[in-house]
Amino acid sequence: MSSDRIQVVIADDHPSIRAGVRALLEMAEDIEVIAEASTSEEAIEAAADLQPDVVMMDLRMPRVGGVEATRVIVRQSPHIAVLVLTMVEDGDSVFAALRAGARGYLLKEAGAAELLRAVHAVASGGFITSPAVASWVTQFFTTPVTEHHAEAFPTLTQREHEVLDLIAQGRNNAHIARQLVLSPKTVRNHISNIFAKLHAADRADAIVRAREAGLGQRKTAP
Repeated sequence: MSSDRIQVVIADDHPSIRAGVRALLEMAEDIEVIAEASTSEEAIEAAADLQPDVVMMDLRMPRVGGVEATRVIVRQSPHIAVLVLTMVEDGDSVFAALRAGARGYLLKEAGAAELLRAVHAVASGGFITSPAVASWVTQFFTTPVTEHHAEAFPTLTQREHEVLDLIAQGRNNAHIARQLVLSPKTVRNHISNIFAKLHAADRADAIVRAREAGLGQRKTAP
């Protein structure tokens, strides 16, 4: 394999998507698609064995999701740039992918020029995103990290800590959705995960545990 070409692995469970992305990438003489993966496990294995410059990762992969696959790939090979290429454009998915170590986040509606520009950007150490999700990325980089919350409940994700903090403030689901710019369904899913991880019987139980750990002290705007 030629070392002067950007080597790419395409990870997507739809053969037609992989074929389309490959065709677009092969328009560039300095990009080489060295493997395709239909599952996250295959993507992780290909990244470890082939050490590509870029892994193009769909988020909705069977069994192991694309976010977890990104986390594993980046942890095992920090020099590999993971470029998310997905249909998913909600803020929570963007945050999860970036926290996992993705260097770019594109929607599948991206055109050939945007796709090629993204591959070149992340391969050279840059970061790139679709205009449609730019606001989420800005919020991600400007939201302060609350480390003491992570220490109190290490099994929770950063987003789950944020939701739990608002629950501890007595906020309802509608307020949490507005505050964190999430859909009501996503908020409900986070709360369900929080209750399961904390083994909380109900919302009141979760509030008590959160306040004992110091959450809920910082009031947000109503």
